[in-house]
Amino acid sequence: MSTQTSVCAETTGKKVREYKLVGKIGEGTFSDVLKTLSLRDGKYYACKHMKQHFESIEQVNNLSEIQALRRLSPHPNILMLHEVVFDKKAGSLSLICELMDMNIYELIKGRRKPLPEKKIKNYMYQLCKSLDHIHRNGIFHRDVKPENILIKQNTLKLGDFGSCRSIYSKQPYTEYISTRWYRAPECLLTDGYYSYKIDMWSAGCVFYEITSFQPLFPGSNELDQISKIHDVIGTPAKKTLNKFKQSTVMNFDFPFKKGTGIPPLVHNLSPKGFSLLYAMIKYDPDERIAAHQALQHPYFQEFWAADTQALATHRVRLLENTAGQVPLHSRQVSKESQKQSEKQKARKSSLKHFHLPAIGRRGGGY
Repeated sequence: MSTQTSVCAETTGKKVREYKLVGKIGEGTFSDVLKTLSLRDGKYYACKHMKQHFESIEQVNNLSEIQALRRLSPHPNILMLHEVVFDKKAGSLSLICELMDMNIYELIKGRRKPLPEKKIKNYMYQLCKSLDHIHRNGIFHRDVKPENILIKQNTLKLGDFGSCRSIYSKQPYTEYISTRWYRAPECLLTDGYYSYKIDMWSAGCVFYEITSFQPLFPGSNELDQISKIHDVIGTPAKKTLNKFKQSTVMNFDFPFKKGTGIPPLVHNLSPKGFSLLYAMIKYDPDERIAAHQALQHPYFQEFWAADTQALATHRVRLLENTAGQVPLHSRQVSKESQKQSEKQKARKSSLKHFHLPAIGRRGGGY
């Protein structure tokens, strides 16, 4: 199937009938996720069927999820959107995505035997690669959690971009109401003053969960959430809390807690792994590790070295293949560079105008 995701102006119910329903994968507040069989190519796909009624193609194309997936694809660690199916007559919208085996939550649910650290390391490296890619492209996810991280054998992909936002959009953001257990302190303590670093906090919480099979900060409400964070990493310094003073709802007179440290439920995690985990859950977002820095952390040394070597080999082959060929005229190179520059400017400009639908808990990771 083509990876083209544009919506045809005359799309009708005929397009919908090209997919046969096989079963239900999951259900969220705003969508159902179905397993479907394509009658065109005989392959199975995940169909994210939106519950919302859509009036026009323009409304569909303005969805932040569709804009983001078009911008981010293709990438080995981002869920691939194959097709957008809009039935104009019925006002229904379906996103046809690649079908994965399961999500991280399903992988660890009810599991007793710890995952090998090499597998954990591999999954976390791929998650950091996905976050590095989206952040470099001016997008942050805002709902990184085990249910939205999909796996197929040894490959991990980040899915469900329904809550994503542009890094370049102006703060404060709309109220952040995604899953509480994975919210960074700045989401809890301010009225929308947070940045892309919230994704790294969430990834740290996921990191702990896939090693221990337990959530790191399972708060029952927002105050309890903050309390559980302070139980583990301690009450922050006043200068850190002063950064969060934009909040008008939270009392900042927190009792002093030294912090017990990460609970000793973590299996098969080396000292380098603990070092990375603590770097991901730094209370102060300015001190929290970024995705591109995490990729170069000593914990991922073997994966980073392999990627670097593969890239070097690829470049050598490119040079060998172009050896002896007539070089491009400088005018052509200049035109290509200008086009790339214009694309980058257009990308930044369009990201400033992302429109977000309502946010809520979603199921299935799609």
